[in-house]
Amino acid sequence: DTGIGLNDIDLIAYTAGPGLIGSLVVGETVAKTISTLLDIELLPMNHLEGHILAPGLEEDVIEPPYLCLLVSGGHTQLWLINEMEDYVLLGETRDDAAGEAFDKGARILGLGYPGGPEIEGKAKYGDAEAFNLPQPLTKEDNLNFSFSGLKTSINLISKKNDINNIFIKNISASFQKCISEILIIKLNKAIEKLRQPNDKDFSVSIVGGVANNHYLKNSFEKLRSDNLK
Repeated sequence: DTGIGLNDIDLIAYTAGPGLIGSLVVGETVAKTISTLLDIELLPMNHLEGHILAPGLEEDVIEPPYLCLLVSGGHTQLWLINEMEDYVLLGETRDDAAGEAFDKGARILGLGYPGGPEIEGKAKYGDAEAFNLPQPLTKEDNLNFSFSGLKTSINLISKKNDINNIFIKNISASFQKCISEILIIKLNKAIEKLRQPNDKDFSVSIVGGVANNHYLKNSFEKLRSDNLK
């Protein structure tokens, strides 16, 4: 599509982990093969570091220090990026990741995979106030997350209701809102903790596949606007 051929490439980067071993082995084999055939440099990359550095792909490069919320299928973490290769893990999930919670919730409701887009599609037509779902760890003074209780809650609610179209739309909207609020609460706590010692401005990045959820994007944008006031 780009018109660039293999001979125009001078470096091969590939994901060395963490991830599913089968996918990692295939990627590594292909990368090493191309590197050997073309006699060019091979660079193994950490999956999470790739997420953290993703804002650098934009035209307006984000400069450290910055706060990074990583929300993907396998990870939900808060990182402080002091400098390149100087990353401090501030908090992470104690059980399921946000994306994993979306997948498990969708499976309970009989929806497809991946669960995030499926839940988001149904949630557009549902009532986000229909169900009051738990928000674990949000009242604790730490930056860790927990989402496994949401799966249990949805499972229990589903057993007490008819799984019809209206129910699926409403529970999806409530579920999406709950996850969004948990992420916003923890991100806001991280901003406050980092702001207190030096009262300096810093950037915030949201990365990972779950960050593509439009409802979450709108929630993050509101948080941004509130912090700029």
